[in-house]
Amino acid sequence: MAQLLDGASKLCWLLLKAVTRFVFMFINNCVAIPSYCLYLLLLQPLRIWDSPAFWHIEGVMFKWLLAMVSSWGWIAGYTVTEWGDDVRPISEDEAMVIVNHQSTGDVCTLMMCLQDKGTVVEKMMWLMDHVFKYTNFGLVSLIHGDFFIRQGKAHRDKQLIYLKDHLERYYHSRDRKWIVLFPEGGFLRKRRETSQLFAKKRSLPHLTHVTLPRLGASHVILKTLSAQQENGSVGMDTVTPNQRGNKRGSLQWVIDVTIAYPKAKPMDIQTWIFGYRPPTVTHVHYRMYPIKEVPVEAAALTDWLYQRFVEKEDLLAHFYDTGAFPPTDGQKGAVSRQMTLDPVKLVFIQSFAFVSGYIWFRVFQFLYCCLF
Repeated sequence: MAQLLDGASKLCWLLLKAVTRFVFMFINNCVAIPSYCLYLLLLQPLRIWDSPAFWHIEGVMFKWLLAMVSSWGWIAGYTVTEWGDDVRPISEDEAMVIVNHQSTGDVCTLMMCLQDKGTVVEKMMWLMDHVFKYTNFGLVSLIHGDFFIRQGKAHRDKQLIYLKDHLERYYHSRDRKWIVLFPEGGFLRKRRETSQLFAKKRSLPHLTHVTLPRLGASHVILKTLSAQQENGSVGMDTVTPNQRGNKRGSLQWVIDVTIAYPKAKPMDIQTWIFGYRPPTVTHVHYRMYPIKEVPVEAAALTDWLYQRFVEKEDLLAHFYDTGAFPPTDGQKGAVSRQMTLDPVKLVFIQSFAFVSGYIWFRVFQFLYCCLF
């Protein structure tokens, strides 16, 4: 009987916590997202007069919104440990970031672990499935200039044309630096079987923890944003962090990001919202490639991307066996870094959002009274 009561009390506490978190996040969205939109509407004259200043302010507010999402997981004890290369020295360089995709929690994890990487989040462009356009964050992403890509053979060619046009119109004009995409084109659980069948037919490696990447978006990004020589190869400029700033207006790095969850159990957005999973550490591994090492011709790029995901497979297999990623070249042992958020800054951001929501409410209340 005592055991039954104890189980019931734990369940009640879990439900109470989940409901409280949901209510807080619902209100948080209701005040933060409209405030973001209204501030930018108010600043439209600045966009005409000084566009770089406008997009800088927009980027700061965009980073604050992502920090709020990060805080939802951080408060529940969902943290990130980082491995591999330190990407902070190249935070001001232009880079294409390729990430393995297991669940909706991957995006939340990236939102968290990139918060301490300088201005990366402010100047980042995301490529995501078009269904995210219809979420609560869809309007923010549209304003920020992210690209929503529609999956499927029927849409593929048109989508790549739209992507090229989008990059030419918004990437440099809004001073974007990092562009993030998931080359697998979908979640692991949905694509694994199809990918394995494809690999078997083409005598390609059998992958379990990742799927074979798709070429399209990566190829368009490299062709559009990389400086190219007369022979069509990618330019050789800027190959070390110390040379940062020597080459502007073209990609300088490809950053390969591998996300690993304990016991290979991905976290989804529902977990971040309701917090029903015990405190969990997500592990993120980085590896940087100078753009000169990345082929731009389609066949060679396909082989290069396949090699990266075979390496991801090995990294994840090692992690699930040992609980740690293997050391990088030149290291005797793997070194990890605990990523943390600044609680004072999070309190300030959340407070600013709620105060802004109240101010806008009073403004519209005043206008309503004046009109009616």
